[in-house]
Amino acid sequence: MLFTKGALASLLPLCSAAEQPLPCEVAARWRDAEEAMASNGLRVLGLASRRLAEPYDRSRLEEGLMLLGIVGLEDPPRPEVPAAIARCRSAGIKVVMVTGDHPATAEAIARQIGLVGTAGARVITGDRLQRMSATQLQLVLDAPDVIFARTRVDHKRRIVAALQAKNHVVAVTGDGVNDAPALRQADVGIAMGVAGTDVAREAADIILMDDNFASIVAGVEEGRTVFDNIRKFMTYILAWNIPEIVPYLAFILFKVPLALTIIQILAIDLGTDMLPALALAAERPEAGLMQRPPRHRTERLLSWPLLARAYLFLGPIQAFAAMAAFFFVLDGSGWSYGEVLAPTDPIYLQATTACLVAIVVMQVANVFLCRSPRLSVLTLGPFSNRLILAGILVEIAIILLIVYTEPGNALFGTAPLPLEGWLLAVPFAFAMLAMEEARKWLVRRGGSIARVG
Repeated sequence: MLFTKGALASLLPLCSAAEQPLPCEVAARWRDAEEAMASNGLRVLGLASRRLAEPYDRSRLEEGLMLLGIVGLEDPPRPEVPAAIARCRSAGIKVVMVTGDHPATAEAIARQIGLVGTAGARVITGDRLQRMSATQLQLVLDAPDVIFARTRVDHKRRIVAALQAKNHVVAVTGDGVNDAPALRQADVGIAMGVAGTDVAREAADIILMDDNFASIVAGVEEGRTVFDNIRKFMTYILAWNIPEIVPYLAFILFKVPLALTIIQILAIDLGTDMLPALALAAERPEAGLMQRPPRHRTERLLSWPLLARAYLFLGPIQAFAAMAAFFFVLDGSGWSYGEVLAPTDPIYLQATTACLVAIVVMQVANVFLCRSPRLSVLTLGPFSNRLILAGILVEIAIILLIVYTEPGNALFGTAPLPLEGWLLAVPFAFAMLAMEEARKWLVRRGGSIARVG
């Protein structure tokens, strides 16, 4: 006995009744039954058989088959998939279904998971796709809801290439051998780790260990969060470069005493500011993160807006506060312009300490400002990232040891500073906070106007 299974459309031409092709009305009834099953989201398989007589020609086995019936297989989507599809839409990610199933099955499942709206989808079969030109395919891909059914290996790869030709970044998921070319062609190939074949896993860039589409969307959110947090970290560390370099520029250009020594710069870079900077990498995803459109493929981590914010806005404010504290101490001690101070002069030691303390105080304020380039510090909540608070406590402990202990004074060239020396930087810190909050408000208002427009 020979038993055959496959798509009903492929089996019907191979079946016969009383050694005659199936009557048209009989074939039509089978197709109607298949359509009814497929419309309910079932995957339909046709089953046929034939009794063989020895010897038989292996090249002509599937001829004159008797159609036994059709079977509807239910493979329900995971319950979390509809929410994941909705998050993709809000994040500007277009999801395209490419399947080998019956078109009605594909559309029914697409409706179940929210991939297709009430107006219906544009369903393209593999045969129709085969007849399309490259331009026609790209026009089809512009449709809001498009499904490709009854596709073959070359069809999947062609769809990926068409999307890439439209300058999209394409991710492909798949589990079978037939998916391997598309996985290889995609910018990001994602193979199923549980049900995936070895060939698919070898062709992919990422292996999904739980075979869950929602995990891919969670990965997108995590990737966006990491990208944002690296930018926050970079803004923070680049901003303190300005108050570190301005004392040397002033020393060279205006012949004033050096406000910050090399060892004090190392105290900032490797001591006080390191832990708060690292804590920014643990920031939670911002509200509305998955409502942003995807970044352009050419966008880099180090962007001009980031550099402008760090070097032309936050950094100069901190540098101004540091130099103001330095000259305030010098002026209060009777120093006059042009007077040379010895490195061990108590006035000079206290002035450089005031500059160092002012930078630390400004950076404490700055770490809260760098938690978001657009959201107000008041909306983020001071306790939503406890690592930042821990880093600030360590930062304060380190600067106190540097300023008020004899080993700290000897190693870093500092001197004990009275309370007013600490308070010098506080008005500048609040001014920087107010100016940055105003900038963020303008950014948010501009974004709202753009969305309304």
